[in-house]
Amino acid sequence: MNSLILRMIAGRIVVTLMTLLIVAIVIFCATTLLPGDVVQILLGQSATPEAVAGLRQAMHLDQPAALRFLLWLKNLATGDLGVSYVNGIPVAELIGNRLANSLKLAGVTAALSVPVALTLGITAAILRGTLVDRLVAVVTIAVISVPEFMVATLAVIVFAVTLGWLPALSMTGDVTTLAGLIKAFAMPVITLSFVISAQMIRMTRAAVIETLSAPYVEMALLKGASRRRMVLHHALPNALGPIVNAVALSLSYLLGGVIIVETIFNYPGIAKLMLDAVATRDLPLIQGCAMIFCFAYLLLITIADIVTIVSNPRLRHA
Repeated sequence: MNSLILRMIAGRIVVTLMTLLIVAIVIFCATTLLPGDVVQILLGQSATPEAVAGLRQAMHLDQPAALRFLLWLKNLATGDLGVSYVNGIPVAELIGNRLANSLKLAGVTAALSVPVALTLGITAAILRGTLVDRLVAVVTIAVISVPEFMVATLAVIVFAVTLGWLPALSMTGDVTTLAGLIKAFAMPVITLSFVISAQMIRMTRAAVIETLSAPYVEMALLKGASRRRMVLHHALPNALGPIVNAVALSLSYLLGGVIIVETIFNYPGIAKLMLDAVATRDLPLIQGCAMIFCFAYLLLITIADIVTIVSNPRLRHA
């Protein structure tokens, strides 16, 4: 890699770190402004003023917000996410148990949806204007128009209630066998795959069509290159950046946007953990989950940008 690419990658990493700092400020301010007194919620309405004041001091809630933010940011930089207000367990331990489940769900969904979405998107772009392209376009628009809670509800009605093939709730107790894996992930994976695949198909199709209309692709076609060679050797390598960005944007939804899916299917993931933390005003747990979501999103987008920079032939030969 030349110095220009290295400078662009370094600049992108710096922007990511600055964005993460801004996100940390926003998350801390938002959780601080949540309605309700967490101390009063923990102790109950019958707590004495002395008990409330003592617990607030023990939680450092009597300190100025700026000082609490700097202390939280310092601990965050060292990997210390604090201790849960509700059960006294370290936040990192609580998130670690649930994060593994969310990553499993995201991995199974990505393994199923990414190949299907890329295949359909590239095929629709190559067969632009044909019946296949129109059919893919109609299906993707229909899926995008339906919210995920509706997709999840329809999946329960069809596969659990009507056909009786799958359980309505996600059972994660037995995932050592293939049957247990299917029962645990089938319903959430079906819902998430519908949600993220449609957008991925449209973005991939648009990227490939834009590349196929480039002058160098037309020149390769005029020189006698076969359509297969034109697509595989000329169009796809130059469309790699937009395709990777489309995949990254779609996959970033899997961690941060699955609250509805995990709630409907009672799946013990990090999104449902954050929802429960909001209900109990568990500020350290809310902040930790939100930072995990934002970090995962920024990491995926940064990797996609780096791949785009490295795969750009004009930058490589600059």
